[in-house]
Amino acid sequence: MSLESSTASEVDADFHRAHDMVRCTGSWTIGHIATLERRLDHTTWPICAEIVFDGSAVTAMDTAGAWLLHRALRTLEGSGHRVLLQGFRAKYEALFAMIGSPDVEVALAGTVSMPSLLERVGAFAWQGGQQGIKLLSFVGEIAMAAGRCAARPIRIRWRPILYNIRTAGFDALPITGLLCFLMGIVIAYQGATQLQRYGANIFVADLVGLAMLRELSPLLTAIIVAGRSGSAYAAQIGTMKVTEEIDALRTVGIVPIELLVLPKIIALTIALPLLTVYADVLGVSGGMLMARTELAVNHTVFLDRLQHALRLSDYLVGIGKAPVFAGIIAVIGCFQGFQVAGDAESVGRRTTVSVVQSIFLVIVADALFSVIFNYLGI
Repeated sequence: MSLESSTASEVDADFHRAHDMVRCTGSWTIGHIATLERRLDHTTWPICAEIVFDGSAVTAMDTAGAWLLHRALRTLEGSGHRVLLQGFRAKYEALFAMIGSPDVEVALAGTVSMPSLLERVGAFAWQGGQQGIKLLSFVGEIAMAAGRCAARPIRIRWRPILYNIRTAGFDALPITGLLCFLMGIVIAYQGATQLQRYGANIFVADLVGLAMLRELSPLLTAIIVAGRSGSAYAAQIGTMKVTEEIDALRTVGIVPIELLVLPKIIALTIALPLLTVYADVLGVSGGMLMARTELAVNHTVFLDRLQHALRLSDYLVGIGKAPVFAGIIAVIGCFQGFQVAGDAESVGRRTTVSVVQSIFLVIVADALFSVIFNYLGI
């Protein structure tokens, strides 16, 4: 905010002290007070009861200059001086009154003060608890909507389900296949350097098969889908909320969860296990290629050893994880989309949060699966 006149002189702000009179001169604006703050802080003020600040020679003043002068006056008053202002224009006095108002001082004090570590930890815990409660409420709404659709199958929207199967499943085939194929190559290559030392080249099939089918294929596929589809869900729903399309759906009697959330969950629950099977095939193919190149293990021997190394449960474990990962990704992506509020910046922030939370929860779920399967001996 500037109260500078268009004809004002561009002379730097200055002040001259003569006993109990301080004469302010020049342009007290943000561009002309660079050295003035240090001078005011290091000035030795006279020992007298009253000091007068004369502003008749001030050519311009903005909020920066007014705040600097206001701070000097407060310092003098705090040391026992009585301060008077004279010669300032009426608009400058109004600016002083605004700067000295209690609301402005409280706001400025609030921006400077930093909460303690305990306060920050408490605020983080409180926000996390609130988000957890909202997520549980959202899951409850999804369960109720799913119950209504199960009771009346006519409410199920098949076209959005098929569309989401294509976008989340078929469109993800190239990146998923390439990544898992390369991961199979990496595992076989790293294992080859160790197995060659003991003449155990054939066991590369065990290494690649168990690593890809039980752990890496479902986990890598879920991470890819979380980055592709989970972020897309959050961005789509968040944008619709900013543009008030969600409110428009409620106005015409359409339940947003039935139209926007359930089709995504159903589609991803179907697509992710199929993508996992595809990732298994490509991962084993990559390992088989590297085994033939580095260890001279041909395809026939590799596949024969793979049949002896793997059990049906090893294959089903990886496939069984996929629907759980799909539910986590879809629920988190849609939930963060519904948490968007205000503007486009919130859309980007919630999209990022959805990806981070989805990947984190997928890895946590995978670790819990490992503990449970180890306990059950699977």
